[in-house]
Amino acid sequence: MTTAPASRTRQRLRVRTARATGEDLLSRLPHPDHALAWVRDGSGLVGWGEAARFEASGPTRFADADRWWRDFTSTLDVQDDVGQPGSGPVAFVSMAFADEPGHSVLVVPEVVLGTRDGRSWTTTIGQPSPADIAPVRRPSTVRYADGRLSVTDYRGAVAAAVARMRDGDLDKVVLAHDLLAVADVPIDHRFVLEGLARRYPDCWVYAVDGLLGATPELLLRRTGELVDSRVLAGTTWPHDGMSDEELEAALMSSPKNLEEHDYAIRSLADTLKPFCTTMSVEGPSVLRLPNVSHLSSDVIGTLSGSPSLLRLGEALHPTAAVGGTPRADAIRLIEELEGLDRGRYAGPVGWIDGNGDGELGIALRCAQVEGSTARLYAGCGIVAESDPDSEVCEAHAKMRPMRDALEGR
Repeated sequence: MTTAPASRTRQRLRVRTARATGEDLLSRLPHPDHALAWVRDGSGLVGWGEAARFEASGPTRFADADRWWRDFTSTLDVQDDVGQPGSGPVAFVSMAFADEPGHSVLVVPEVVLGTRDGRSWTTTIGQPSPADIAPVRRPSTVRYADGRLSVTDYRGAVAAAVARMRDGDLDKVVLAHDLLAVADVPIDHRFVLEGLARRYPDCWVYAVDGLLGATPELLLRRTGELVDSRVLAGTTWPHDGMSDEELEAALMSSPKNLEEHDYAIRSLADTLKPFCTTMSVEGPSVLRLPNVSHLSSDVIGTLSGSPSLLRLGEALHPTAAVGGTPRADAIRLIEELEGLDRGRYAGPVGWIDGNGDGELGIALRCAQVEGSTARLYAGCGIVAESDPDSEVCEAHAKMRPMRDALEGR
């Protein structure tokens, strides 16, 4: 484990939250990089600056992060005039998918802007540095190259996984591959985020420590004693000239996709149930996005006790939607067949406040951005009936949001 808090965390930091006028959150980000964001359909949080930071790796990363956050918030001098989830002290969270290698991070901004249920606020933590606002920059060209796992290698990995499942080794595994994008100028995080938010208003658009994306999947939201999750598994995309209605009907009647969805729902509900006194599952229905459509279900529960968002996230991660079933067998097969360090792709991403409330999505439809380079990730749920060529097409469709956002389409 590595702990890297800013030196000011040794002092008793002042946290001040005050009401503000509502404005477009993403347009308020002043810098082209180091953006922090969690926004859906205009509501959510953005931040900049760094009052404190925590980094961790290994199998205890969730517990270590939770402990650090509790210790950090216990020393703060807080005045919160809003009292909404997300007001007061906030950390933006991005956890590694795997125990090793892996790099997880919590970033506490100096400035947070929030909007929720028609109310807006500004939070300052410590003494924020003046923000010089830079104009948004867009690239002229973006070139692409194979990542660490090429399309050919990915097709081979899917075929190998299908053979293993037909032999009865496991029920489902999620395999990912990557694509490298290189722009002619350093990539402006705001340009990418604004493009994602414009085209995918039903997704949670996020940015934490260079990981940018738009996820349709909510791993967990904790608001007091209530928790809820949106599970996506089973996918189709525009093809063969089919109408949206025909695609939706085919998805809802597909044994392969319904089986994949059922694994994901049972995995999450069974894991969350010990923490809850009541639980309900609503779905499946079809969530239609510009590039793909998913089978979607909502799981809603009432907590027993007060487990924090991060400890609940630790119990749930990785779900069958991004790992597989059985979980341990799927993770071993991922390590064997992918040959890819996922980093924070498919790990929990979002925010947590001083009450332990917050939201964690699953870091999908994303890229790790460094300078003018972005590494895009996409994955597909593989079951015994999966076709390798079809899974390659699905992964390509899932990379479209990030490619369009990088190029400004």
